[in-house]
Amino acid sequence: MNISSFHLVKIPFGKAIKGLFINLIKTNTKGLIYSEYMTAMTLGSPILSPSRFLIREIAIFAQWESEEDLENFLEKDNFGKILNKGWHIRLGFMREWGKIKDYKVPKEKEILDNPNSPVVAVTIARMKPLAVPRFLHWGKPVEKLVRDHSGTLLSLASFKFPNTVSTFSIWKNVKEMESMVHGHSKMPKPKRHSNAMKERERKNFHFEFTTLRFKPLSEYGSWKGNSNYTKKTV
Repeated sequence: MNISSFHLVKIPFGKAIKGLFINLIKTNTKGLIYSEYMTAMTLGSPILSPSRFLIREIAIFAQWESEEDLENFLEKDNFGKILNKGWHIRLGFMREWGKIKDYKVPKEKEILDNPNSPVVAVTIARMKPLAVPRFLHWGKPVEKLVRDHSGTLLSLASFKFPNTVSTFSIWKNVKEMESMVHGHSKMPKPKRHSNAMKERERKNFHFEFTTLRFKPLSEYGSWKGNSNYTKKTV
C-alpha cells in the first residue's frame, strides 16, 4: 500500500543551498513516486524577516510505493540518513481537492479511528508570478490564523524556488480543521481562510493546486525539541 511522508530536518548551510538547485532525493530512488524539497518558513512572519525563510531548515514531502521503500531510503541512502536524524510522520491518504502533477492519488483510502483522532493537511501550489502580491495580501492573514489556532498541534509553511508554496498542519481533529476552513472557529477574525478561498475562486492565484488530507500513521524523531505531536490532543 503506498504511503506519503513529511520530513523536517536542519542541515548544513552549504547542503541546504545545494538543495535549492539540485534535487537531493534521486528521482530513481527505489519506490519513490513523488517528492518536493522545500525550505521551511515561519507562518505569519514578515516577508523580509530573517525568520521568513529558514534556509537550513528543510521540509520534504514524498510519496512511496510502500513503507518498506521509505524505510530502505532512510536507512541506506546518504540523504535519507540525514533526513532520518530529524522528524518525520508517515501518512495514509484520505482525500484530495485539486490536483498536483506526479502525485498519484491512491485508490485505497484511510479512515480515522474516531472523530477525535488527529488529522494532517498538506497544501501544494504552483504560483502564477503576477499573482504573488495578491496572494501575499490574502495569504498572510490565513497564515496567522492557522499558526495561532487552538486546534493545531504543528503548523508551518515551506517554499521552493521559483514558484512552489506549501503548508503542513497537524490538527487535533477534523472538526477543528473544518471549522477553521469554513470560518466557524472561535478564533479572532475567523473568516480569514474562507475569504481568501472566495478570492481564489474569483481569480486564481495558482496554475496548479491541491489540498491533501491524511490519517497520521506513525511519527519518528523530534523537531526543535518536540515529538509525538499526534499524541498531544488534550
